[in-house]
Amino acid sequence: MVGAHTDSPTLRIKPNSKKQGDGFIQVGVESYGGGLWHTWFDRDLSAAGRVMVKGIDGRFAQKLVKIGRPILRIPTLAVHLDRQETFSFNKEAQLFPIAGLVAAELNRQGKEEGIRPSRPDSPWAVEGNLDKATPESEDTPFSPLKAPTERHHSRIVELIAREAGVKATDVVDFEMVLYDTQKSCIGGLNDELLFSARLDNLEMSYCSTMALINSVASQTSLENDSAIRLISLFDHEEIGSNTAQGADSNFLPTVLRRLSVLGLGHKQPNNTYYEQSLASSFLISADMAHSVNPNYSGKYEPDHKPEMNKGTVIKINANARYATNSPGIVLIQEAARRAKVPLQLFVVRNDSSCGSTIGPMLSAALGTRTLDLGNAQLSMHSIRETGGLYDVDYAIKLFESFFEHYSELEAEILID
Repeated sequence: MVGAHTDSPTLRIKPNSKKQGDGFIQVGVESYGGGLWHTWFDRDLSAAGRVMVKGIDGRFAQKLVKIGRPILRIPTLAVHLDRQETFSFNKEAQLFPIAGLVAAELNRQGKEEGIRPSRPDSPWAVEGNLDKATPESEDTPFSPLKAPTERHHSRIVELIAREAGVKATDVVDFEMVLYDTQKSCIGGLNDELLFSARLDNLEMSYCSTMALINSVASQTSLENDSAIRLISLFDHEEIGSNTAQGADSNFLPTVLRRLSVLGLGHKQPNNTYYEQSLASSFLISADMAHSVNPNYSGKYEPDHKPEMNKGTVIKINANARYATNSPGIVLIQEAARRAKVPLQLFVVRNDSSCGSTIGPMLSAALGTRTLDLGNAQLSMHSIRETGGLYDVDYAIKLFESFFEHYSELEAEILID
């Protein structure tokens, strides 16, 4: 098995996001995960996510949408107005993006003056109101919550509805997060680097997916293999994994329990099939690792400084922040030997804090042998991260070799 996570630190639009100040349209956002939030300033931002819409048949359905053009920006304060040596800000007061000018939106709506809001308790019962004049009447259906066009700027709801292929009035609710519209690209003097958002941890998700596909490309690839090849990509790792979609849920154990009795037909399964399957299984927890940063070299343990394009990094921690142990290192080293790809080792300094992954929690929940690894990158949790281009291919080949040779290797590594 290879487990990874798909989420990254981001900003999510609040349930009541409509804001304005000093002539600007603003959007209320909530921080998700432990992002390097200062990197989100002065970037060309847009929004993507899930929208719940009501169909003409009265049923509700979800749609995935992505607004493809920049519509938001979090502006910094000019250095002339605040010469602070360390850039600091309040996440609740100064991390709200601007979405345009009130005057421009009023002109778009064909209005030159504020109008009466649709509800008397609207926070927009002031000059410059952007709500349309839709006063309630006795015929207006009761609504427990205000409509999305009242809780959010109507133009934003219209853009979301357009991407969903519905009318703005059909949008019931949404979960939208912000993203940087700058596309990923290859960089470096010799095209050896990868500049992108969300390398942590979409790179490992991609590598494990491609490796699984490649490992079964041949029609005969599973003929002599007694193992089940599986990847599991979780959400919410950046906030603790304690959700229905997270690694701390019962999702993976439930799937593995069902897989453990495959092929039995109508036979009564042995009560210990599941436990036997876990005992003979192995999990790679794949999450990006830290490359040495030449500007902060002193932050790294002197003998464990991973480099980009030098191979996937095995992560080790004596306090079990990572789940790696020696038998696991032997196994993954043999898989790498067959794939002819390099590996590296990483531990944190004794005077440094250490992050963690889904590895320890899944290892504890399943009792399965587990190893933590990931490709080296710079600027983890920044809106724009840097990785090594060649490491992508290294990781795919490593995981592919792991899938193809695990049954053979597992039998050769004896542990009391």
